[in-house]
Amino acid sequence: MADLDEETIAYAHRMFDLARAGDTAELISNVAAGLPPNLTNDKGDTLLILAAYHNHPDTVAALLEHGADPDRVNDRGQSALSAAVFRQNPATVRVLLGAGADPHAGTPSALATAEYFQLPEMARLLQA
Repeated sequence: MADLDEETIAYAHRMFDLARAGDTAELISNVAAGLPPNLTNDKGDTLLILAAYHNHPDTVAALLEHGADPDRVNDRGQSALSAAVFRQNPATVRVLLGAGADPHAGTPSALATAEYFQLPEMARLLQA
């Protein structure tokens, strides 16, 4: 974001904060007005990854409905699904799977995350 002005950077940070907080209405109104649904921060985290990590299934569903890519990965190779699995968020995992998220996408994948952290409930959801 080095070539962006301070106002634009502040706006982007606010959008990422909305995703983390699960403020679906305000975030989606910005997406509907032209904010890219796959916007990434300096770590490659998308709005979807942040909403999934912080367990906001309604925000996740709304972002998916507005074109967010369920299999996009951040700079560490992590997907929204692997983030939701790591945080043990079954509702968010179900929303992502329902939108076609691939349990094998990313490094580590959601399945590998469930296995590594010994999360049998998450593994069952991914294999259902």
